Amino acid sequence: MATFIRKLVFSYAFLALFLSAGIGVFLGVESFGINYGQVANNLPQPDKVVELLSTLNLTKTRIYDTNPQILTSFANSNIEIIVTVENEILSQLDDPQQALQWVNSRIIPYLPETKITGVQVGNEVFTDDDITLIEHLVPAVVNIHNALAQLGYSNIKVSTPSSLAVLDQSYPPSAGSFKSEISGIMYQFLNFLSSSKSPFWINAYPYFAFKDDPNGISLNYVMFNPNAGMVDPYTNLHYDNMLYAMVDAVSFAIAKMGFKGIEVRVSETGWPSKGDADEVGATPMNAATYNRNLLRRQMAGEGTPLNPRMRLEVYLFALFNEDLKPGPTSERNYGLFRPDESMTYNVGLSALATSSASTSSSSISLASSGTKIKVAPWEYQSLMNWMFVFVLISTLCG
Repeated sequence: MATFIRKLVFSYAFLALFLSAGIGVFLGVESFGINYGQVANNLPQPDKVVELLSTLNLTKTRIYDTNPQILTSFANSNIEIIVTVENEILSQLDDPQQALQWVNSRIIPYLPETKITGVQVGNEVFTDDDITLIEHLVPAVVNIHNALAQLGYSNIKVSTPSSLAVLDQSYPPSAGSFKSEISGIMYQFLNFLSSSKSPFWINAYPYFAFKDDPNGISLNYVMFNPNAGMVDPYTNLHYDNMLYAMVDAVSFAIAKMGFKGIEVRVSETGWPSKGDADEVGATPMNAATYNRNLLRRQMAGEGTPLNPRMRLEVYLFALFNEDLKPGPTSERNYGLFRPDESMTYNVGLSALATSSASTSSSSISLASSGTKIKVAPWEYQSLMNWMFVFVLISTLCG
């Protein structure tokens, strides 16, 4: 009992400090970001997106182009942003002068007011349907890096995100290896990452693995829920979730190419809240569970079993549902938010909202479909603070 009381007193003392400082739920979660896609015709204006991210205390985002309106709107905010070279113009940038011109026109005008921290050259180029793109990847990456360095911005890291399809083997993680048909260009790319100390980014979706084999893969395992997990028979490393296994499979593949010290980061992961009849598991409940558990791991600053001391950096996909994305229904339903800034699914906070909450234009809905409970930014932040403290007290007293 005495131990319990001491823990409880400590928790209340921490609560007073926490609330008086105005700390929000994402503040200090330096390894967590969110993807801000724009394949839609109904999204809020970028300045409203800045407000939304700021209210959530999210300080990292990634966009899929160099949209001038977005880059201008993010100026003088506390939000770091990673921009992307579209696949369609990749072939132009294997000319050093074209790359320099691209950097001068697409990046330099927004610095330093806009915190551009990275450039992603293309998206999933290694596995794109246009197999000619891969020939331009490494020259474009090198040329953009050199142009940034020439202009005094070598601190902006240049890389490219890859899908998990770059791997020939991914299970168990220690068997991770790249496909032989891309090994030559992959070696050149890894050599660049090693010399420039840039990360290897991977788009990793446990959802796809579960959808393809719902009877053979544990839902708890892919969702970070308590489960027996699996042990890699060659390393004896224990994995209690699939995302970490995917990341470590990439790390093993990199090591097999002869490189050490290249950090693997997750450029996309997420779970759809809606899908077609054959898209097993695409539900609001599963999406809420995956995202909530992922955030909990991020707040704990975890690394993977292979690199437990290196905090895994993860960007969640995505900020908004995007109504113009092609493909199955799930593709249009990965967003945490709808375009009206209401949450796509109830994350358990709506019951805490008061009936007198503000209905200002900058407010955020915490409820799912049906009744919308609006909470002004400072009230929303307070709710998130209380949730954080509840988790803290539960941990201390558990």
